[in-house]
Amino acid sequence: MLHLLYILVFTILAFIAVTNLIRNLIMFSFDRERNYPARYSSANQGNYPYSGSRRSFTPHPELLDSSGNMIKEPLLVMRSINVDDARQQLDALYEASPGHKTESQEES
Repeated sequence: MLHLLYILVFTILAFIAVTNLIRNLIMFSFDRERNYPARYSSANQGNYPYSGSRRSFTPHPELLDSSGNMIKEPLLVMRSINVDDARQQLDALYEASPGHKTESQEES
């Protein structure tokens, strides 16, 4: 009898957790599309927004192409390379690093 009670309680808790997860996902998707008003300065005593808080959106430089336009393609593009090419690239990075000592420097 006690086992059935444990199974029933676990099932109820699992159902509550799953419904809470689904509700949170839906609320986050709605919250993401919402526009928020400008923030108010804590030093501002009136109910007027601080003029510096209404900055225009300036994108990160990595999101711009060479002419200054926003990139509309995916930022993470993975291409497959073989192990030898990856090893050569890693060796080249290691040898170009400032802490890398060549064999002639190690012998002296």
